[in-house]
Amino acid sequence: MKPSLILAVAGLAQLASSTPILESRVFSAAMGNLMSLKLAHRASQRASGVFTEEHASLLATTKCVNGKASEYACSAIDMASFLSHQALGSNTREGNDVWGWTSSTGREFGIVGQTDGVAFVEVKSDGSLTYLGRLPTQTANSVWRDIKVIGDFAYIGSEASRHGLQVFDMRKLLPLTAAKTFRTSTDLTARYSGFGNSHNLVANEATKTIFAVGSNTCAGGLHMVDVSTPSAPRSAGCVSQDGYVHDAQCVVYTGVDTRYTGREICFNFNEDTLTIVDVTVRAAPVQLSRTSYGGVAYTHQGWLATSDMRYLLLDDELDEQSGSAGTRRTTTYVVDVGSLTAPRFTGKYLSPVNAIDHNQYVVDGLSYQSNYGSGLRIVDVTSVASDPTGKGFKQVGFFDVNPGDDASTGQVQFVGSWSVYPYFKSGYLLLNSIERGIYSLKYTGA
Repeated sequence: MKPSLILAVAGLAQLASSTPILESRVFSAAMGNLMSLKLAHRASQRASGVFTEEHASLLATTKCVNGKASEYACSAIDMASFLSHQALGSNTREGNDVWGWTSSTGREFGIVGQTDGVAFVEVKSDGSLTYLGRLPTQTANSVWRDIKVIGDFAYIGSEASRHGLQVFDMRKLLPLTAAKTFRTSTDLTARYSGFGNSHNLVANEATKTIFAVGSNTCAGGLHMVDVSTPSAPRSAGCVSQDGYVHDAQCVVYTGVDTRYTGREICFNFNEDTLTIVDVTVRAAPVQLSRTSYGGVAYTHQGWLATSDMRYLLLDDELDEQSGSAGTRRTTTYVVDVGSLTAPRFTGKYLSPVNAIDHNQYVVDGLSYQSNYGSGLRIVDVTSVASDPTGKGFKQVGFFDVNPGDDASTGQVQFVGSWSVYPYFKSGYLLLNSIERGIYSLKYTGA
């Protein structure tokens, strides 16, 4: 097990929040270092006025023609709409996570993370965005805010001290005809306070479970919350054997390792390893494997790449910056998880440009990668089953929301896009920029 350190990190708190820290945090030394790097860079951005720049909203489609959509470099992706963080009611104008919700009638909505809360937008049938309102942070502002949806409810966590888990009924948006600021005191369905801060949230819709990771509980590991009754979320147990978990994907397993068919399996991205855990019995989780890899710097996030759950893609947030990957090009690692007890790293894919990777999700053989300074990169990974080295992967589209580095081969820094939501039936994609706002995009490739 990696050591986790309980730190009263006042210096980090002063940069991340306008209020004093009120609780002990569970960090590994690696996570403390990563957060310090990001907070120092964010402080520099604020000091240079990056977040006070004005960015005009766009409601009409701008097609990608000759490699450009307005000022943005692109390929096979049109920009359907854009709303700035200022237009979304944020005082800090700093973005982070993004997720989506589809109503029972097919209306599509985005939940846009910001340092001071979340904003709600509707994605219209033409891809244009309408601002509907916002839900403020529960306690203090924070660089980190994460959102997931199960059913009709959004679940929102943050690194803000004592924030807990906000539970918001998305159906409250349906009748709105004007933007509304919801109140944290009366407009939430519930607030779960079994943890204070959290770094990320993971959702398993099949088991109606939210997994908070990187919280001040469970040694920073999976803090399981049963949300089968959204108005009464309750603790369902901890996974603390391997210490701090940065992110995860949890599924009811239907993969090729038939020993675990029907079990609830979590693929945990644990700073220096891929750690696979069986959480079927909440009171007695079983760690199946813990696997590291060459070039590891900070194991960040990843996603299953094939319907048979045989292959997984993994990204490392610091390998490009530290040089451990041997290149500054965004590096995606390929893992054969055909045996949950003995995963094998089989290859890697290098993006054409330099950038730090952050979040990726795989839908129907396409990996939608939000890669900080190089923006959204769509990579065809369908060749992985026949060639798990990654050599057959190919970029099929991109949209770069960081125009400042277009004259170079890319910027290996914590700028640009934070995350992408690629699950709308309409095909519209939501990409949240740290500095600018929320983009509605449409992939036009095959």
